[in-house]
This record gives sequence, C-alpha cells and structure tokens, in this order.
Amino acid sequence: MRQPPDRSLIAILALSVLLRVGVALYLGDVVDAPPLLTDQRSYHALAVRLLEGHGFSFDRSWYPFTPPDTPTAHWSFLYSLFVAAVYALFGPHPLAVRLVQGVLGGALLPWMVYRLARVAFRAGEKKGRGDEGTGSPRPSLSSLLYTVVPLIAAAMATVYGYFVLYAATLMAETFYIVALLWSLEIGLKVGILLRDGKKLSTLLALQLGLSLGLAALLRQSILPWVLVLFAYLLWQAWRERQLRAAARPLAIAGLLLAACILPWTYRNTRVYGQFLLLNSNAGYAMYSAQHPIHGTRFREFDAAPLPEDLPRGNEAAMDRALMRAGIQFVLDEPGRYLLLTLSRVRAFFEFWPTPDTSLLHNVGRAGSFGLFLPLMLYGLYLVVRHPGLVVHSALLFLFVVFYTAMHLLTWAMVRYRLPVDAALIPLAALGVLDLAQRAHSMKWRPS
Repeated sequence: MRQPPDRSLIAILALSVLLRVGVALYLGDVVDAPPLLTDQRSYHALAVRLLEGHGFSFDRSWYPFTPPDTPTAHWSFLYSLFVAAVYALFGPHPLAVRLVQGVLGGALLPWMVYRLARVAFRAGEKKGRGDEGTGSPRPSLSSLLYTVVPLIAAAMATVYGYFVLYAATLMAETFYIVALLWSLEIGLKVGILLRDGKKLSTLLALQLGLSLGLAALLRQSILPWVLVLFAYLLWQAWRERQLRAAARPLAIAGLLLAACILPWTYRNTRVYGQFLLLNSNAGYAMYSAQHPIHGTRFREFDAAPLPEDLPRGNEAAMDRALMRAGIQFVLDEPGRYLLLTLSRVRAFFEFWPTPDTSLLHNVGRAGSFGLFLPLMLYGLYLVVRHPGLVVHSALLFLFVVFYTAMHLLTWAMVRYRLPVDAALIPLAALGVLDLAQRAHSMKWRPS
C-alpha cells in the first residue's frame, strides 16, 4: 500500500531537482543573475576572501557600512561557509553553487513540505472519520489527508515559481526555509505528543534544537519566533499538565540552539570588543526601514543614508547605534510609523507584475503566490470548518501570523514572505484535493 506514494514522491523530487538545475544553467556562471538579487555579490565576495585567508571581510567598502579589510558580521556565517566550501571544490564559479544548491534544495524543500503536511494532517485525519453532517470535510477527504495531501503539497512546492528561482541563486533562502520547515514539523510533533500524554524523546529535542540553530545561522530574524515557539510549547505543556515532562526536552533543544550561536557570539566579542549575539544587520534593518526618507510609503529597495556621527569600523557598536536611531524614528513620529507599517503590506504580499523589476521576477511572483493564494485561502477555509484540524495546525497559523507581523513592523520584502508561503502550501494542497473531489463528483453525477 505504501509503495505507490513512495514512487510518486521520488518522481516529484526528481522533477524538482531538474527544474532547479535547469534554472541554474540558465542563470549561468555570473554573480549578478538574475538582477536585483544583489546579496549574491556579498556571498560570492565573502567566499573568495575566506578561501584567500582574509576571513569574513571585503577588499573594498561594502554595503551597508563595512570598510575594506575590516571584519564583518553582517552576512550569514553559515551560508558564506557553504559557498566557500563549494568554491574550494570547484573553483570560484557561481554556477557550481547554483547547481549544488539546486540539487540539495530541489530535493530537500519539497520533501520538508511533504513531511510538514503529513504531521499537520495526521491527527486531523484520525479525528476526521465519520464526521458527516458536522460541517467538517467529507469522509473521503479525511481518509486522504495523511496520504494524498502531502504528495500534492510536495508537487506544489516543486513548481512554486519563487522556490525554483531562489534555489538557483547565491542566497540563503532555500536552506533557511528547509531548516524552518523542519523546526515547524518537530514543533507540531511535540504538540501532538503533549496532547496524547506521551513522552518527548531526547532525539526529538535534539532535532528541534538543531533545526532552529541552523535556521538562526542562516538568518537571525528567526530568533524572535523561537521565543514565541518555546512559549507556545510550554503553554501547551502546562495546559495538558505535561509541563514537568516537557521541561527537560525543551531545555535540551534550547541548549543545542545556544551551542550553534555562541561560537559566533564569542568570535564577535573577540573581534569588536563588545557583545554582538550573531549578525550586525538587525540595527540597520530597523534604522533604514523606519527612516524619514520613506515618508508614509515604504520603498523596500531604498537604502537610507547612514548617520554622519555613526562610529565606523566596529559593527557591534554600529548595530546598537542604528537600532537606537530606528526606534527613535518610531517614538518621534508614531503616526507616520503606523502608516509606513500599513504600506509594507503591499511590499510583503506583492504578487502582481511591476514595471520596476525583471521579467523573470514578474513571472516568479505571479507563478507562485499569485497562482496559489486562492488555494491557500480555500484550504484555510476548509481547516477552519474542521475543529480537529484547527487544533493540530494551530502552530502553523501562529507562525504565519507572527512572522508576517514581525516583517510588517520592521522590513518587508517579497522574499521575506517565502517561509510563510512554504508553511501555507499544505493548506493549498488540501484545497486542491477538495476541489478535485468536487469536480469528480459533478462529472460522474447522473443527470
């Protein structure tokens, strides 16, 4: 009974890899392809400098505030090391990174979406049987939640336009989303075990800590969500009277997360002479995104000029000073900040073609969120009608709401929304299955 789904999943993953390798070959062995994704320049330059023995630095003044030959902590340490490792094997060729990442990301991202959907709908499938007349999904739909919906979700992640595009770029998006989905899967498992009164294993705790640690090393903006995630799991443990049983595994997960971050905190303290937890980009993001140059309409690609009195060279001090300045912008003009935050809704959810970007980006936007948004909303409607699915998918909804709000309040771009898209794809797959069943029943209904 399990063999056909397994073969189907292998075929889906193979197609995913082929699509991403094809885009990687199309983009070629140049850094600035596609245009507008300028972070690729930074990771390419950092990887070359690492291989030359210069550490995390640049040979010239670099965006947004790094002087030449000065240690930087602005960019992901882990992803820089990944690019450097590929360059060490194949030479400084961006195409090599595109191909390696296309293969790894092409296999891992749809697979993690598949796993997330299986966990999210596993208990809901069990509770969904025999719910005729209660407003929940039909029994035939409930019986397929654990088997068919995950395959549909993996297939949708395979052809999701922006997932395909970013897997072939020198950027951390793909691996970050994979690590994040892994952590959400484990978080859902922890919730199910707590509700069932079962013991949380050490292996599960290690997976939670490692997945969050990898995600943080790829993009530190996950850290506020980590606090919410642990608070939610502790609340759930308290609610189920499992707080004592959950305390040790969650402590193990927290310690492993800290073990991933603290070596870089130590490095930063040695380099800058003061505390910097991980990366030096939070202060600049807060400062630039709230700067008066935006007025009340956020322009995500406009970099704010740095203050003239900013202490140059020490990124820990600069990060702290810019964070204070960004918060002061909010306190000085709370009304403007509110309007600016509302304007970021467009920057975060934009899925329509725009004249200020390339054809590839326009096709990617429209062929991903623009195409799947109606299905995501319909899947959300189906889940809300089914109390069992709402309970077991609550963590996904909490993540979507918190992660969206966090970026609307700070800095919003379409690519920052991609983790939310990945978390919502299982809902879109549920919508596809329901619509397919409805179409099939209408097709064969006697006149």
